[in-house]
Amino acid sequence: MSLVFAGVCSHAPGITGRKHMADPDDADTLYAAMDDMREAMEATRPDALIVIAAEHFANFFMDNMPAYCMGMAEEYEGPIEDPAWLGIERTLVPGNPDLSRRLIEHTLQDVDLAYAEEWTFDHGIMVPLHFLTPRYDLPIIPVNINCQGPPITPLHRAWAFGQALRKACDAVPERIALVGTGGISHWPATPDSGKIDADWDRDFLDRWCSNDRERLLDYSDEQTYLEAGQGGFEIRTFIAISGATAGCTGTVHYYRPIPIFAVGCTVGIMDLESGLKGAA
Repeated sequence: MSLVFAGVCSHAPGITGRKHMADPDDADTLYAAMDDMREAMEATRPDALIVIAAEHFANFFMDNMPAYCMGMAEEYEGPIEDPAWLGIERTLVPGNPDLSRRLIEHTLQDVDLAYAEEWTFDHGIMVPLHFLTPRYDLPIIPVNINCQGPPITPLHRAWAFGQALRKACDAVPERIALVGTGGISHWPATPDSGKIDADWDRDFLDRWCSNDRERLLDYSDEQTYLEAGQGGFEIRTFIAISGATAGCTGTVHYYRPIPIFAVGCTVGIMDLESGLKGAA
């Protein structure tokens, strides 16, 4: 089995850019949880990390907005934002174009997938990498799901994309780690920025942990927008991880609403062994 690790985490820019403004206990416990996630991922000895993110008009705009896109570059640069604002120095991040090409070819057997040989990472990828690969020494394969510009991909297609990506991972010999990043309820760049619906978040995370496909897909975009803000559309990245780990169950190792970070900060890991036990 080539998929050796799967999880989800938050990527809000305030996590790194506003640490100095947060309650120290909030920042310290979140940072410790992210360090624990890194250690758990490193223990699986991955050859590459696929990051499924929802970027924020940094590379894709309304003139060309693919539903799904995978990077296929030798290296990437980020962050595209002001490094002083984000709290992350601009750096080069290694890719693996040969592995990307093979994953794309396999994924295309089941879903349509664009690719990009040029990609500048925004906070959606750089914040997770700041914690998960702080030395930037692990090849990264970025994936974007359009969660910003309607029409956006239906939830059942995000699940199907995750399944197709899992099949692709299992078809290559490399050991692959897979992380979905995004917010749950949040209202970025609006007068409600900083608002968090913790009850909505916890209900969604309960569905994610049980990997209950029917319940995970039981959201309309209208409902999500009203109850979780436009940032709630990023649940697609979490659902893609669920599709890639169908049959497994997960654990939320950290959840805390932190308004200065503008999101309910989350760290969750899927137990890939639970899927094997269920199949036995």
